[in-house]
Amino acid sequence: MEAIRRYPIVFATLVVATVVVLLLLTGEPTAAQWLASAFALGVAAFTTVGMVKDVMRGHWGVDILAVTAIVATVSVGEYLASLVIVLMLSGGEALEDYAEGRARRELTSLLARSPQTAHRYLNSTAEVVDVPVGEVRIGDTLLVRPAEVVPVDGDLTSAEAAMDQSALTGESLPVQLTTGDRLLSGSVNGGKALTMRATALVQDSQYQRIISLVEEASQSRAPLVRLADRYAVPFTVGSLLIAGLAWFFSGDPVRFAEVLVVATPCPLLIAAPVAFMGGMSRAARSGIIVKNGGTLEKLSRARTVVFDKTGTLTQGQPSLEAVNPENGWSGDDVLSAAASAEQYSTHVLADSVRQAALQRGLTPVEATHASEHATNGVVAELPVGTVVVGKRSFVAGFADDVPAVPLTGGHVAVWVAIDGTFAGTLILSDRLRDNATATVEAFRSMGASEAMMVTGDLRSTADEIAAQVGLTRVHADALPADKVAILATLDKPVIMIGDGVNDAPALAAADVGIAMGARGSTAASETADVVIMADDLSRTAHAMAISQRTMKVALESIWLGIALSVGLMLVAAFGFLPAIVGAATQEFVDLAAILNALRALSAGRGSKHPLPPSGGTVATPADEPVRSAAGV
Repeated sequence: MEAIRRYPIVFATLVVATVVVLLLLTGEPTAAQWLASAFALGVAAFTTVGMVKDVMRGHWGVDILAVTAIVATVSVGEYLASLVIVLMLSGGEALEDYAEGRARRELTSLLARSPQTAHRYLNSTAEVVDVPVGEVRIGDTLLVRPAEVVPVDGDLTSAEAAMDQSALTGESLPVQLTTGDRLLSGSVNGGKALTMRATALVQDSQYQRIISLVEEASQSRAPLVRLADRYAVPFTVGSLLIAGLAWFFSGDPVRFAEVLVVATPCPLLIAAPVAFMGGMSRAARSGIIVKNGGTLEKLSRARTVVFDKTGTLTQGQPSLEAVNPENGWSGDDVLSAAASAEQYSTHVLADSVRQAALQRGLTPVEATHASEHATNGVVAELPVGTVVVGKRSFVAGFADDVPAVPLTGGHVAVWVAIDGTFAGTLILSDRLRDNATATVEAFRSMGASEAMMVTGDLRSTADEIAAQVGLTRVHADALPADKVAILATLDKPVIMIGDGVNDAPALAAADVGIAMGARGSTAASETADVVIMADDLSRTAHAMAISQRTMKVALESIWLGIALSVGLMLVAAFGFLPAIVGAATQEFVDLAAILNALRALSAGRGSKHPLPPSGGTVATPADEPVRSAAGV
């Protein structure tokens, strides 16, 4: 009944066809012809209404051929062929739904695995109760049995665990974790039960973020139908020309109908969306969430790629190398004050400062008031006084004589002022990713004629990193608004690759925004068109490779359908293909185009462009970072 409700014309066509056959078998050909003709013309009229509305909106589609073929076959008495055309036209949507369902399988499999319950310990007892996952609260102790899915993000409290995170990152090997390591919701427990402490609610956990992205991706409609429509006018004109010439030279109007029967445009309408869903599905298997089909089309022909620095080209996990105190403050004083202020930021540098303080036995203290100034720094009222942490230009607004600091490649500085006095600097290092250079070269080999860096970091640091990866064009000290303005001047389409909240405006402004979302901010992930679910820069290049293969398969499928249709039209033009046979043959053309489009699910025989090796590790999700320190 559901199929009848969704596809009433398909059902009605089958019923009419059955009645027509019965009338023919009982010796009532006239009644059969009248019934079939009236039904086919009714469907043609209904289709024409929608087609005219599309034309009035400036959208020239390919339904005109199908309508013309129906009218032509009815006019010359080929009413059985007209029923086949109606079935093909109305069944196109059902066939597309089936094919897209096959291609979407990898995407929707994530939804099916979403955990519904959690095993929660009662207080400090050993008793475990099952509760809906939505009732889990931060701090709850949970039990995860073997082969179960982790319900929410948390910290491992067991001694060790082996986790399968392939659904999140595409990494097939189990990840070995020990006490205190982060557990990603959506990962699958290995061979023995584990205990964990919940650190996030279900709606804020990694798996729910992925589900939201997948739902958005699976609901999108591939806009390559617009590409098919670009072929519609010449294909329609060519088909009518062949049909008209066949009629003119043969003197038989039936030839006109026979040609148009095999000129129906179903391959154009069906094959392209199927290819795009296949490409999105293949990307999902690699830990790359593509939010809509249009992104694949733009990504495949990108001419400029723009990289953020911290957390994108670099590891994004800087470590403290030196504390340089000034004006009578001790190193521990400076580090403790900075860590106390930075606890109000979740920027990766802030986390590094806090971790360094804890490693030295320094405990951050609470502030009576704290405020962050996006991309610049943090101001906190602490027992020691007003502490300002961040960029030199920002800190200089609160203290005098804030000096510049010479930095070598891969190093960043954080300036600290206490109660209006410059207190010193913290020097941190952020190592270049192992596959950063190979990733840049891969983009160039696939047609991105320009690769550049746009970062909020200091010029000296940015230039050093850029030189290491072969980037000759660098924009440093860029605020979020500056990044957007820079993108507007570049050759289109533009790819922007970033990971943090300050990258979100640029990711939205770019033709294709790619977020390193496994560790990065929710803002970046939600704004971007593509989200890389593993901490692996190379997958950005793999995303472009997948998009280019998807476009190649989609166009091949369109041209395959056109070529087969044109061949059949020529056969019909010489009178070798009766209308009813041609209508049935056209179904095989549709099938061939769809099967070819499903090739987008696979990687093919190999790319002519060398792709960088995977070099990432599974990253843990973080709260939305505030870009409050240098090296933004």
